[in-house]
Amino acid sequence: MNSTDRLLQNYSRQVRLPWPPNIAGMQRVWFAVYPPADERRIRARIQHFENLTREAGHGWVTLDLTPLFPTWMGRHDYREAAFAEPEFFSCDDELEILAAQKIRDFCANEGVDENGVVALLGLASLFDFIKVARLIGRIEDSLRGRLLVFFPGEYRHNVYRFMDARDGFNYMAVPITSSENFLLA
Repeated sequence: MNSTDRLLQNYSRQVRLPWPPNIAGMQRVWFAVYPPADERRIRARIQHFENLTREAGHGWVTLDLTPLFPTWMGRHDYREAAFAEPEFFSCDDELEILAAQKIRDFCANEGVDENGVVALLGLASLFDFIKVARLIGRIEDSLRGRLLVFFPGEYRHNVYRFMDARDGFNYMAVPITSSENFLLA
């Protein structure tokens, strides 16, 4: 069985567990962790994740952050200078705040409720511009159901590493990995 199939299998077990209603926002976040090289394979199988969610009796909506950076950069006042000398460009927290607002607004939609999963794609497109732990910290209080973060990176010894490059962070989300029989409630 390949790593994507194992991730799907472990997700299937997680989504079928009972969902306690009175839990903190950070416990409503699930990280589907996979090697960054598998990004396209995961995207090609998103429908399988949705099908498993619906079979478990839960709703599903997808938010893809992939176009966020190019749209933001296209409107940026200093975009020409940033392209001319990218090593000097910094977006500080601006893009992270924009991403957080987009997620909050999406989670406030009518079709998102306490029995549904919001699937968050496109974090790889924001690599080097945001810190995932801070982004999730900005939005965790707005979650009603579950936020399934598709996380290209690794999870080892309670530490997440985004794109296998950043220093790890110890976030309290529920990890779902492609490791054999890996599952945490």
